[in-house]
Amino acid sequence: MTTEKTALSAIRKKFGDTLVDIHERNDRRVYITVNSIDLPAVCRFMYENLGGRLATASGVDMRSGIEILYHFMYPQEHRMITVRTKVKKPSPEIGSIGMFLPAAIWIEREIYDLLGVVFTNHPDPRRLVLADDWPDGVHPLRRDFKEFD
Repeated sequence: MTTEKTALSAIRKKFGDTLVDIHERNDRRVYITVNSIDLPAVCRFMYENLGGRLATASGVDMRSGIEILYHFMYPQEHRMITVRTKVKKPSPEIGSIGMFLPAAIWIEREIYDLLGVVFTNHPDPRRLVLADDWPDGVHPLRRDFKEFD
């Protein structure tokens, strides 16, 4: 455990200049932007050292890439801290956090199905929400998705 008073101050102390941006929307909501290579280490620290609970993860297809967000709760602080990064299209790829945080396994599988983000070193990369006969390489929440027969 850390000696810092809040999770955010511990993250700032541990990762310093590695953090691209910190946006404190209000006392209860913080967004931390990191480079995609740094995301697994930041999430691991938040989970293992600070006791953060993964609430969920999400992804959004932006024009400039796919944004991946991991939302951690700190109930003792009444705060949600989201770690976000952007991965490049057309072949987005990022390290999985499922190896050390099993709660992320299913949501990363869902993000792969719907947005096509490959999570390297994922412990169980099978499809989750799309049908078994769904065509490979077609992800319905991508901006370039076109219906097919």
